[in-house]
Amino acid sequence: MTVERKPNADIIIVGGGSAGALLAARLSEEPDRRVLVIEAGEEPTDPDIWTPAAWPALQGRSYDWDYQTEPQAGTAGRIHRWARGKVIGGSSCLHAMGYMRGHPSDFQPWADATGDSRWSWAELLPIFQAIENHPLGGDGLHGKDGPLPVYMPDDEVSAVARAFIEAGASLGLPRIRGHNSGEMIGVTPNSLNIRNGRRVTAADAWLTPDVRARENLTILTGAQVRRLTLDGNRVRSLEVEGRKGPIEVCADEIILCAGALESPALLMRSGIGPQDILDAAGVNCLVDMPDIGRNLQDHLLGAGNLYAARKHVPPSRLQHSESMAYMRASDFTGTGRPDIVVGCGVAPIVSESFNAPAPGTAYSLLFGITHPTSRGSVRITGPELGDPLLIDPAYLQTDHDRELFRQALEAARSMGHHQELAEWREAELLPGPLKTNAEIDDFIAQAVITHHHPSGTCRMSKDADAPIDADLRLKALDNLFVVDASVMPSLTAGPIHAAVLAIAETFARTMNSRR
Repeated sequence: MTVERKPNADIIIVGGGSAGALLAARLSEEPDRRVLVIEAGEEPTDPDIWTPAAWPALQGRSYDWDYQTEPQAGTAGRIHRWARGKVIGGSSCLHAMGYMRGHPSDFQPWADATGDSRWSWAELLPIFQAIENHPLGGDGLHGKDGPLPVYMPDDEVSAVARAFIEAGASLGLPRIRGHNSGEMIGVTPNSLNIRNGRRVTAADAWLTPDVRARENLTILTGAQVRRLTLDGNRVRSLEVEGRKGPIEVCADEIILCAGALESPALLMRSGIGPQDILDAAGVNCLVDMPDIGRNLQDHLLGAGNLYAARKHVPPSRLQHSESMAYMRASDFTGTGRPDIVVGCGVAPIVSESFNAPAPGTAYSLLFGITHPTSRGSVRITGPELGDPLLIDPAYLQTDHDRELFRQALEAARSMGHHQELAEWREAELLPGPLKTNAEIDDFIAQAVITHHHPSGTCRMSKDADAPIDADLRLKALDNLFVVDASVMPSLTAGPIHAAVLAIAETFARTMNSRR
């Protein structure tokens, strides 16, 4: 086999998704630093990507990895499809555009795990601010003039979502201005990465025409890294499958930004990971790191607490899921870190277990928990790119998660049956009468769907078993870093996209400060 050699770069970024796009822009600011981005997908071209209301229809298209989990005992044996972006911009081209930093207390476990205050809320706050262009920017809490617009909807908010917000307020939830001030508990329309009615992806925000024109930045699309080759405690080169066959590239430093599934998978294909898993996959174990691929976490949402509408429900002018109400379990008046969430879907959103009514005839309240304790894993099944990943999120495997999900459903029904929604509510269609915890759990098992937040599979921590240190370096190698959702020790309360961007920006500042 003839191997074509590509010219060396100073830094290779594996993955052109949210973290990779930000890093490509930030690290190539140094004109004498050559940056190469390797992305398995192509440039985004589908106009539906930028149409917010088209979001639910994007799954399964050519730029979606469209993974499948193993059958889940906790969800009635169901297999869950996981949409992840295979495109420049990554999953920011597919997700629901919600922008939520998380609750301040979400980050203390990160700082505690790493022993590094960079990962605390106090030190991440200016990082978030640098990312954002927020309408409240300049108030000391929100960012101004950053690359990523944060839109706070007003006139476009559906009348159903407005009634949902009023129901939550009547039950005791405070009215808040967005989810990003440090207080998440309350009712508010979702803040969205939208500008002038169009989705703004991470690539739109950071890989602007001026950035792409830099002579020291190269973006290679349609190319997937097969494995890393090692020389002692360093990565020597990367074997890449490109459009025209195999190529080999090398750089002083390698940054994996391939996400919580593909980053650990690449490490394992390269002989870095749990020896038993690698042995079973036919891969020679070069570095035994048992925790790579473990600690997999994801948020679930129950879809849903479904209501037939008294009158026609106009289609969402945003992206269907218009308001998320975070709260303490069993207490609409509680404060602090949220335990559960109830969302308003301005459409009949249900899992594949149920038949959805016609659009305009019904609406759904989604319900979930913010900090699940169930932990799963991802592992390779063979040495090649075509060998499928075995993804086991271990959904709803702890008493904690099952109990809080019951309380989340109860909160959704309390809001759904409230007087403030009476003008819209004809009748509750799902779940119907439930008498025992077993019946409740069975409904939840049938109803839950992924909230699309896989993370944690290369966790950062100072403890000996963790693969990644506080600087996001793989502990076993000198020149390999992981910068994506896989390094998160634990989930933030809401969508994780803002946190992933903050991780990448923090890393970029550390790298640039070394110059």
